[in-house]
This record gives sequence, C-alpha cells and structure tokens, in this order.
Amino acid sequence: MKTTQSDQILSYLKLGRSLTPISALDKFGCFRLAARVNQLRNQGHQIRTRMVTIGKSVRVASYSL
Repeated sequence: MKTTQSDQILSYLKLGRSLTPISALDKFGCFRLAARVNQLRNQGHQIRTRMVTIGKSVRVASYSL
C-alpha cells in the first residue's frame, strides 16, 4: 500500500514534532501543507496551528498535534 503525503505528515506529527510549509516541502515534497492539514482535520485529527516568525518579518503557520 502506498503511503500518502497526509499519512507521512500525520506520522511525523505523532512523533511530537511540528511542521511549517518549508519543512514539509523539504521532508515530504509537499507544496500544499495547509490542504493536507485540512484533510487530516476532516478525518478527526486535532491539529493545532501556531503562527511563528521566521527572520525579521516573515510569519508562517506551524502545525502540531
């Protein structure tokens, strides 16, 4: 059975780690992390979103369980 990006992301989050769009692109080749997170939420997973600042002024979402 093929492992989907959503499966890989969920497994990663279950390890207690967090993901940003840049880290998801690097680790899983995922260009649309928010869409994958939305799919997982629709499946009933309680994923938290926290806005983090990268550098001086770039704000991105960081997702965790």
